[in-house]
Amino acid sequence: MLTPGAWKKSSFSGGGQGDACVEIAHRRVHIAIRDSKAPARAILTFPPSAFTHFIQALKAQPPG
Repeated sequence: MLTPGAWKKSSFSGGGQGDACVEIAHRRVHIAIRDSKAPARAILTFPPSAFTHFIQALKAQPPG
């Protein structure tokens, strides 16, 4: 179980309440990601090397 303090919100959070983003939590063997608007819902987990590839793929996507 991840404690509330374990989650870090993206510095690119949307305007207003800043809830239009994702949060990540660094764990010993994986990195967890969740939607900040629905924190009790599904959490994605990645090994650190896969998380790096995931972020690189997101950055390569054109805006839209």
